[in-house]
Amino acid sequence: MLEPALKLAVATKDGISINEHFGHAKKFGIYSVGENGCRLLETRDVDNYCLGQHADQSAMAGILATIKDCHAVFVARIGDGPTAKVNAIGVRAVSAYAYAAVEESLLDYARRTAAGEEIG
Repeated sequence: MLEPALKLAVATKDGISINEHFGHAKKFGIYSVGENGCRLLETRDVDNYCLGQHADQSAMAGILATIKDCHAVFVARIGDGPTAKVNAIGVRAVSAYAYAAVEESLLDYARRTAAGEEIG
């Protein structure tokens, strides 16, 4: 499948599905996906960015620092502004697997990315 493994961040409330909006996330699961499958490396806590009608810019800076070593961040939803900020640090924002199972989604993404497909 892949060599080396991809490091992927996932916004999830329950660790089972990709079910958290980027701006509402209070933690990201960090996964390694490679030839040996998918495994959770760690959970990283963050301050949520979206505060109703306004956004906390210092929280955004913290989130970006938290996920900057990842290839992509998987979310249920993400706005255009946050997508641009995530992309600017070299991380792909992926909402195509919203509400799907984490492991199955990450493995599918890794296979498709290795084949040259772009998924957002």
